[in-house]
Amino acid sequence: MSPNTRGMLIRRLSIDDVEIFRRIRLEALSCDPSSFASVHDDWVDLSDEEWRNRLNEPVFVAFINGEPVGMMGLSRYRPRKMAHRATLVSVYVRKSARGTGIAADLLATVSDYARSLGITQLELAVNAKNAVAVQFYRRHGFVEVGRIPGGVLDGGREVDDIIMVWRLDG
Repeated sequence: MSPNTRGMLIRRLSIDDVEIFRRIRLEALSCDPSSFASVHDDWVDLSDEEWRNRLNEPVFVAFINGEPVGMMGLSRYRPRKMAHRATLVSVYVRKSARGTGIAADLLATVSDYARSLGITQLELAVNAKNAVAVQFYRRHGFVEVGRIPGGVLDGGREVDDIIMVWRLDG
């Protein structure tokens, strides 16, 4: 892919991009620990093979001047009756790059990719305390369809997960 007018490039990582993936994923887990179900310690000691295996699912990374500044993954449901659905995972934009449109560009790239696979519904779970993320998803077509009370433990406190859905064919 070519860079846009802001000098940003978004591309899907390959299994050869393990170091890029490791770097941006560990950064995300360190800088925004309450935004993810996983914690840094869940990932830090993974072998290269485990990192490569996690890239079997598509992960798109935004780069500015060659530096990874954001990512968004897609996890597709495998059963045939659910193959029209996928979940957004590992969504992150570095604080210094927030408010620049990178998250919207990542979402557009991932949703276009999902449509190309015949996916008609994107789903996600977002921490109820992450109002900025919830508003972002609403602005881009996601609607809240439910909550999981106490879906995650954050610093020993139970925090709800908001379940959101975006119909790509509607």
